[in-house]
Amino acid sequence: MSSHAHTGHAVVVEPSGFIRKYIFSVDHKVIGIQYFLLALAAVCIGIVLSVLMRFHLVYPGAHLPFVNGGIMTPEQYLALVTMHGTTMVFFVLTTAPPGGFGNYFLPIQIGAPDMAFPRLNMLSFWVTFLAFVAILAAFVVPGGAPISGWTGYTPLSGMGEVAGPGEGGGQTLWIVSISLFCLASLLGALNFIATTIDLRAPGMTLFRMPLTVWGWFVTAILGLLAFGVLLAGGILLLLDRSAGTSFFLPAGLVVNDQLQPHSGGSPLLWQHLFWFFGHPEVYIAILPGMGVASHILSTFSRKPVFGYRAMAMALCAIGFLGFMVWGHHMFLSGMSPYSGFAFSVLTMSIGVPSAIKTFNWIGTLWGGKIQFKSPMLFALGFVSLFVSGGLSGLFLAQPAVDNMLHATYYVVAHFHLVMGVAAIFGIFAATYFWFPKMFGRMMSEPLGKLHFWFTFVGAYCIFMPMHFVGLAGGIRRYADATGTSYGATLQPLHMFMTYAAFITAAAQLFFLFNFFWSLKHGAVAGKNPWNATTLEWITDSPPPIDNFGGQYPSVYRGPYEFSIPGYQQDFIPQNLTPEEAALLKLK
Repeated sequence: MSSHAHTGHAVVVEPSGFIRKYIFSVDHKVIGIQYFLLALAAVCIGIVLSVLMRFHLVYPGAHLPFVNGGIMTPEQYLALVTMHGTTMVFFVLTTAPPGGFGNYFLPIQIGAPDMAFPRLNMLSFWVTFLAFVAILAAFVVPGGAPISGWTGYTPLSGMGEVAGPGEGGGQTLWIVSISLFCLASLLGALNFIATTIDLRAPGMTLFRMPLTVWGWFVTAILGLLAFGVLLAGGILLLLDRSAGTSFFLPAGLVVNDQLQPHSGGSPLLWQHLFWFFGHPEVYIAILPGMGVASHILSTFSRKPVFGYRAMAMALCAIGFLGFMVWGHHMFLSGMSPYSGFAFSVLTMSIGVPSAIKTFNWIGTLWGGKIQFKSPMLFALGFVSLFVSGGLSGLFLAQPAVDNMLHATYYVVAHFHLVMGVAAIFGIFAATYFWFPKMFGRMMSEPLGKLHFWFTFVGAYCIFMPMHFVGLAGGIRRYADATGTSYGATLQPLHMFMTYAAFITAAAQLFFLFNFFWSLKHGAVAGKNPWNATTLEWITDSPPPIDNFGGQYPSVYRGPYEFSIPGYQQDFIPQNLTPEEAALLKLK
């Protein structure tokens, strides 16, 4: 597939009014910052909810002034679990990597003036914002937030308020929020795919695209195929709750001595629909981080990416295989052993492209002139957490083992490391790396390194002991495990994890202070403070309204030409013509 030349660009006029410039903007850079700030607000809420959960696990009888009745009930704890998971998975891990950084940098990295459909881009953000408002509203409606978990399993999520606190208006708002989010994500995915295919600069072939662009491109394809399934499921679940249908609710359900007026539905149908979305969702969260890590490791080791084409193809392979393994979330559903075996083999096969990426990251670092700047530290942390979390997943891919561990904290530890914290480290790496380009100022390096070490050590102190709690039989979603003798013996580990969580959460104040302080007081950044090679570093910091000030680039080489022998400098930008590059050769 060849790249498409930029000819006849219309003159882009910057809007003058505040509303059109900063609120309902069609500029992909402003929309990217809006997505990022929404994710920043969401992650702060998610962290507060997780800290409350950890506090309750070690002090289950504590009197809390903001809790009805003073002492948190099991239902209130489950509401925290549900809202923490939903907020973090959808509004942080799925929002910041593609919505924030992808929106901002994908057009610039391929030499485009904007996204293919700017108004659709604006609409995508505001629908996401409405989804965020809806999920927050679930806290304040009568009955409170839902208790069905971030997976919204039926029949609990489909019966209405008869099923328990939060299963009335709160659960309805949850479904509305997720459905709106799916719609917004579908709009965004279409935009990303069209932009990547149609708006690449002259010379920007597919295999000259940065691996960040490959990550966002594959993520968009996953989103286009996966979010439609969950949107359909959400609509059907809403009909079950409000229109008397029975897609997910079987006959004969008796709740609180009341026979429920449903028949013929299948709770397993919801699980299939949810996890057909849910496992690609894992890669929607992590693939952009893989692209960012590859990009940053190359830049700060001053070496080309080891096996660039293999890295790009591994991203595609992970995305393809991600649609074939949803059943490993359902080993306990009573599926046929033959189906379980098939899903197990396919799940293990994802380890192959993942291992290719891991060894190529090590190959990129090997022999490099490594610069341990803040973005590099977080990229290395991403690799470490992804590998550690991925290794624990090998055990869960075996049905016989998963049957014993599925309901325990082992699963919580696994997916937090491989999907949650690893993706967050990718977000932090991208923030420290691209902050100078987005805002024209540098973030503080000492504060960045302090933030990294507290967060990196803290993450392992929280989630490594959690594996052992799971192996010892610690059941997840229990609000109070001290009622059993074996559960009480695990309390010292819970205490350790809780204090680690408090310290790690507090350490995020280093990042928040660094981010907002640097907006005004950080050192002024030049066009290319990292001496990088891709197209975002040839334009001003921050970029003009049309990204390149009317001088749209052509591309003459790959994205990672570092330390090429015989040249005066150790990086050759993508837009440098062969004649200009020849002038840089050593005499």
